[in-house]
Amino acid sequence: MPVSPVDAVLSRLQEPRLAGLDVDTSDMLEVHRQVLAEKPIMRAVFAEFYDRCMEIDREHGSGDGQRIEIGAGSSLFSERYPEVVATDIKPHPHLDRVLDAQAMDLEPASARAIFGINCFHHLPDPMAFFGELDRVLVPGGTCVLIEPYHGPVAGAFYARLFETEGFDRTQQTWEDSDRSIMHGANQALSYIVFERDRALFDQRCPRLEVVVEEPLANWPRYLLSGGLNFRQLVPSRSGARLRQVERLLAPTRRWLALHHVVALRKRVAPTPSVS
Repeated sequence: MPVSPVDAVLSRLQEPRLAGLDVDTSDMLEVHRQVLAEKPIMRAVFAEFYDRCMEIDREHGSGDGQRIEIGAGSSLFSERYPEVVATDIKPHPHLDRVLDAQAMDLEPASARAIFGINCFHHLPDPMAFFGELDRVLVPGGTCVLIEPYHGPVAGAFYARLFETEGFDRTQQTWEDSDRSIMHGANQALSYIVFERDRALFDQRCPRLEVVVEEPLANWPRYLLSGGLNFRQLVPSRSGARLRQVERLLAPTRRWLALHHVVALRKRVAPTPSVS
């Protein structure tokens, strides 16, 4: 089959250190950490992700407990916010512990917040994850997810970006047990669960309420930095200028954004009335 011009360009732009690496191994994670260390524009974008997660938790959350990042991978979240426990399903020296988001080795009502950046769409069984959120979050606790967005630009972008992941808004079920964590992920999963099937989510998860859903405006820097998997397209010194461009383009983020944030809060049980 002939290679399309878009696929040919993406192939030339791919980070060469990732060639031939298995996405299910820690080798990929190590290269991603090297790439992130070399890209100040990308680090600034991720720092804004971390800051937004914490802002939402402080604004919408309540209660005491741990703040935990799931699917942390190469994340620098815990370096920026040391109180956050960095976890992943795969072990790595820079992580605090191994944790399966679908079967968390945590005590009930022990977490104030769960954060996940580009993690949710890798979960084969979202309902297992939601059940764990209901179990481990304190009443008033939050789960903040940053995920691929579903706007017109994002849909076209993610549909071609990775060989191991797709973008399919028409997937009928949330679950996909016939794949690994990293292979076969559907980057449209947050759209399917929280937008298309929102009424079904509310029915299935009555103790979890969606309190935030917003597209993020830092897509130009994310795109031009090359992310973790592609070469950077602009000089690193252009970060400040690109932020100015983002402020001008902010009103268009509903159409142009590449990521959005979805925040859930565990409902606080009503206080029984005194008769």
